[in-house]
Amino acid sequence: MNARKTVAFTHHNDTKFAVGDFYLVQTVFSYHELGGTTSPFLLLDHLGPAKLAPKSNKRGVHQHPHRGFETVTTMYAGELEHRDSTGAGGIISSGDVQWMTAGSGIQHVEQYSDALRESGGHFEMVQLWVNLPAKNKMTAPHYQSLKNAEIPQIDLADQKGFVRVIAGQYVNEDGKIDQGIATTYTPMTVLDVALNVSGEDTIFSAKHGDTSLIYLLSGRLRFESGEVLEEHEMTVLSSHGDGVMIKALRSSRFLLLSGQPIFEPINGHGFFVMNNYEEILEAYHDLEHGNFIR
Repeated sequence: MNARKTVAFTHHNDTKFAVGDFYLVQTVFSYHELGGTTSPFLLLDHLGPAKLAPKSNKRGVHQHPHRGFETVTTMYAGELEHRDSTGAGGIISSGDVQWMTAGSGIQHVEQYSDALRESGGHFEMVQLWVNLPAKNKMTAPHYQSLKNAEIPQIDLADQKGFVRVIAGQYVNEDGKIDQGIATTYTPMTVLDVALNVSGEDTIFSAKHGDTSLIYLLSGRLRFESGEVLEEHEMTVLSSHGDGVMIKALRSSRFLLLSGQPIFEPINGHGFFVMNNYEEILEAYHDLEHGNFIR
């Protein structure tokens, strides 16, 4: 049996910028900085935590296109309304997840719900971009919405916290997003984890050879080898080894992402992530000439 994974490096990005008229967004990492190091994961944005004033004029992001990858949006507070060119959409609230496969092309709108804009309130979400293999980049677009109550949650022993299984598996509990026709296109695990301070280590599975990342939304964590992860930092784990051991030094909330790398070129520009520049030009050409939605 392989030893457990170790910390390869820790990544931190303080840069925040506006996306539409959402509150400022922190890009935790992107393929522009780290290339294929985080494959199959391309990018992670963290919006908030923030508070929307009552009767706010802020709306979010107006209609925009995507091609060649998937977006996974996890809501921690507030409400987001989604509408897209497949006809799918709805409100996702605290605890809900939406998994959108852009594939050959999708246009969508992501905005605060009317109810949240009217009443005001806290808002926090994380959006992950997941790459598609070349053979699937032009697959038909589709949308999957997971309500909080539908997502399997495993309560850890002795009130140590809980694990929500968004994709993959944890202690024999399968996530609702799993391999199949309208699901993930490469093997991966996406876990939303809360750990309380217990003085004990917790082991999470992460396969040998997989890319494994941990992003800490809040709290403080320590790894088996002694490295400490601070709030809003991300750790990239070694590809060698099975699993990772973590201890919470403060009550912590984090995402554990682990997936099989896609060993293919990445060429991205704006809303599109393809394998080469010619495919990027084709996406813009299709958009300009009304052929983007196929």
